[in-house]
Amino acid sequence: MGRGKLRIYLGAAPGVGKTYAMLSEAHRRVERGTDCVIAFVEHHGRPRTEVMLHGLEEIPRRELEYRGTTFTEMDIDAVLARNPQVAMVDELPHTNVPGSRNTKRWQDVEELLAAGIDVVSTVNIQHLESLGDVVESITGVRQQETVPDEVVRRADQIELVDMSPQALRRRMAHGNIYKPDKVDAALSNYFRPGNLTALRELALLWVADRVDAYLTEYRSEHQVSTIWGSRERIVVGLTGGPEGRTLIRRAARLAEKGAGGEVLAVYISRSDGLTSASPKELAVQRTLVEDLGGTFHQVVGDDVSAALLDFSRGVNATQIVMGVSRRRSWQYVFGPGVGATVARESGPDLDVHLITHDEAGKGRGLPVNRGARLGRARIVWGWLVGVLGPALLTLLLTSATPNVGLANDMLLFLTLTVAAALLGGLLPALASAVVGSLLLNWYFTPPVHTFTIADPKNIVAIAIFVAVAVSVASVVDLAARRTDQAARLRAESEILSYLAGNVLRGETSLEALLERVRETFGMESVALLERAGELDPWTCAGSVGPRPCQNPEHADVDVPVGDHMSLALSGRVLPAADRRVLAAFAAQAAVVLDRRRLQQEADQAKELAEGNRIRTALLAAVSHDLRTPLAGIKAAVTSLRSEDVDWSEEDRAELLEAIEAGADRLDQLVGNLLDMSRLQTGTVTPIIRETDLDEVVPMALVGVPEDSVELDIPETLPMVYVDRGLLERAVANIVENAAKYSPPEEKVLVSASALADRVEVRVVDRGPGVPDEAKDRIFEPFQRYGDAPRGAGVGLGLAVARGFTEALGGTLSAEDTPGGGLTMVLSVPTAPERRTEQPDLPAAATS
Repeated sequence: MGRGKLRIYLGAAPGVGKTYAMLSEAHRRVERGTDCVIAFVEHHGRPRTEVMLHGLEEIPRRELEYRGTTFTEMDIDAVLARNPQVAMVDELPHTNVPGSRNTKRWQDVEELLAAGIDVVSTVNIQHLESLGDVVESITGVRQQETVPDEVVRRADQIELVDMSPQALRRRMAHGNIYKPDKVDAALSNYFRPGNLTALRELALLWVADRVDAYLTEYRSEHQVSTIWGSRERIVVGLTGGPEGRTLIRRAARLAEKGAGGEVLAVYISRSDGLTSASPKELAVQRTLVEDLGGTFHQVVGDDVSAALLDFSRGVNATQIVMGVSRRRSWQYVFGPGVGATVARESGPDLDVHLITHDEAGKGRGLPVNRGARLGRARIVWGWLVGVLGPALLTLLLTSATPNVGLANDMLLFLTLTVAAALLGGLLPALASAVVGSLLLNWYFTPPVHTFTIADPKNIVAIAIFVAVAVSVASVVDLAARRTDQAARLRAESEILSYLAGNVLRGETSLEALLERVRETFGMESVALLERAGELDPWTCAGSVGPRPCQNPEHADVDVPVGDHMSLALSGRVLPAADRRVLAAFAAQAAVVLDRRRLQQEADQAKELAEGNRIRTALLAAVSHDLRTPLAGIKAAVTSLRSEDVDWSEEDRAELLEAIEAGADRLDQLVGNLLDMSRLQTGTVTPIIRETDLDEVVPMALVGVPEDSVELDIPETLPMVYVDRGLLERAVANIVENAAKYSPPEEKVLVSASALADRVEVRVVDRGPGVPDEAKDRIFEPFQRYGDAPRGAGVGLGLAVARGFTEALGGTLSAEDTPGGGLTMVLSVPTAPERRTEQPDLPAAATS
């Protein structure tokens, strides 16, 4: 079973008659004997539309309950079971009531088409998804029900239901669309003449583009090569010269004279990448043609005339606009020129306009900059060998080694011609051939010292010499050009491979990439510029080198990247052959910039997520852990203030002790929360000084019972270089945590030892211990391993201890205690050794 066909009636606004046209089509098909049913039609109470339903089979709708209201939708299962040839489905963008099989009606239509049922449906132009923003800017109303453009574009037929704004407003005023109580509001809001005119233009342009796509597809399928002038398409041939702006503006004026005219600017670049076009001028012309509503294209082709004609016929163009040649009069001896060739071969169906301009006849120079390719030194040596070489060879042959034979003389001169071609290219080789032939004729061809040749065989020999010399010079020059092209392409491939690797790995920073651009092209400075909009100033996103450009217009070379970004280079003007690689660099620079910003946003999001996690945990701590000591304090205070109970002195002392213990616990919890807050905000500023460890550790044990800790701090330990207060808080938190998890009969051992330039403090407990996979996790905020019931804390002690330790330049880690338990190892740097100052003594005294 094949797929069904979709036909859509497209309208510019509600009320133009889409549903009426669809029902008329249904009546026509029924009269022709087609099995046609009404799957869903909404007549909105319009009498003329409702009358059109008479005589047509209508599939009963499906009822759905939603929020206490009954709605009706198309019963797709009933339509599939009925299996008609054609189904009429109104309002393709409609959103189905929740509980339906599909969210959108166009998805229901896709099921009918897949089942081989033809569907006729309706759509308004404002419901196309791609035009949502445009319609909102015109009407001020955002369409909530939309249909993807691709669904409508895939339709086999699209028929525009058109009506002028005046006629539609009259239909509205007569009450044929809305009820009388809504007419005035509709006419003064959505159905204003300006709104309807703009929507009508959108519909006409959209359908015109679709018709153009149908035409292009048909021409391609049937291999139609002749031009069909269905609409004016004007191709502008650009050379990269300044006259291109004049040609683009002239073409735009020609396009305005015909309805729906289109301008396509095209630049033909040679396949070897060697051209004299200005990349900066091409970028300006690209912007100009896009501002005028046209498009810019770049085509590769060695035969400019053929490539331009092929492109024009491929896009079904009707006119070509070209500039009068910039060549000087004497240069026409090399050929008629591109303009004359295009005009001669365009045929009767393609008009060619040759536009005069200020640059006409001023010359355009050589198409290939050979000096830049071969180097100035090689060019000089090529001319010396090609011009002076034959003269020196003549002097040598006439004085030192006379009478070697004309054939040998020609071979020697041919050798100089080949050498000139290898060194300087084609022109020095041609000069060598001309000079060599004249010297051969004058000095070595009888009668000598005259240009007259007595023997006809010698005439043929000299002619063959000249032909061979020119041919060899051309071949050698072509080989040199191809070698240069191969070297360039190899360099380009290496650079593009480097860029591709960076894209995959994401390693290169923006500054490093710009520095690579500067080194690759030998520029003075490179800058990546961007702006928010067309009228906003340019800002520098990254630059390398002295005095980077702040505006693309001031750069020697600028490569646009999108609409609001440009790569600006200063130092020298680059040939167009480098533009391909430079464009790749520019695109990669934009990618690197976007990646850097995304990374920054990801880091910020990570920080925000971490902050939210901490705030959530803090709220949980405040709501649970802090309330426990507060509840104990409140209960004890309430008991003491109670007048109903006569408390004994022992009871009062016990209640006061409970209040004091709760207050101490609150102070510790709040202190840890404040410390964690300081660590999170980066406001911990340690005051580093020399300190004795045996003065700090005992002060850190004040908060734990004396009989629960065993202290082992040798007096011979070197002094440590720390902040005394932060180290004391870190050790206190570690010891309190160890005491919390140690069995009551076991003491916590606190020992210290020196190791190289550091001092290690070990806090050893005999508790349950921690698995290896959880040893790092216990140092995270609000983590309490195993949620031990004995620990009434918020899980910040070890996190604060590690934070303070790292602020001191130390480390804090967890190890297993031999025999069971956990050992916390705190390592801090020792104080730098003081060098004893000695007075300067004479050598005799020191000896």
